[in-house]
Amino acid sequence: MTPTTLLIACGALAQEITALIRVNRWDHMAITCVPAQFHNRPEKITGAVREKIAEARGKYDQILVVYGDCGTGGELDVMLAEEGVMRIAGPHCYQFYAGQADFEAMMDAEPGTFFLTDYLVRHFELLMIKGLGLDRHPELRDAYFGNYSKLAYLAQTEDPDLTAQAKAAAARLGLAFEYRYTGYGELERFMADANAKDQEKHTHGKADHRLLA
Repeated sequence: MTPTTLLIACGALAQEITALIRVNRWDHMAITCVPAQFHNRPEKITGAVREKIAEARGKYDQILVVYGDCGTGGELDVMLAEEGVMRIAGPHCYQFYAGQADFEAMMDAEPGTFFLTDYLVRHFELLMIKGLGLDRHPELRDAYFGNYSKLAYLAQTEDPDLTAQAKAAAARLGLAFEYRYTGYGELERFMADANAKDQEKHTHGKADHRLLA
């Protein structure tokens, strides 16, 4: 099946999006990613997403962005409004995995919470330790994490090995640990809605074609 919907996503979501496409047989969906390392360089996100949109114009019936604001300070939304492209709601993937209400309740209960997802657990050493220079300068731990009291692992899958790695990450940062299984949360709903809109459009298109025939 030729893909008719393109999802432009953060690389940190690639495995989860691919899994949802496979499990639900959303074969009309394709995915292209912006490097996950831009978590640490948010000023690069807006330009990279704009380039992906430009490359995809005219090749798909529907282009959607699977990205939170992720530190762009609203620049991403301004650009998407100019391009006429919609993105998943929320400031970051932690909220759309946990769900807005649950995430806000967690923040109200403990504002000093640092979050990890499956992806960030798998790449904790690369993105958090090496990426922030803590392997070379462990004394920077307090500068980065001194205002946090807890690490919350928002798990997309029930994986004992990842849970053990998340616990170890919390211990390494000197933070209390909380585990919360979220599954794919609002990400799955966003993709399901995109699928429904795509199917409706093509169903109507076929009906119009029959009427014209």
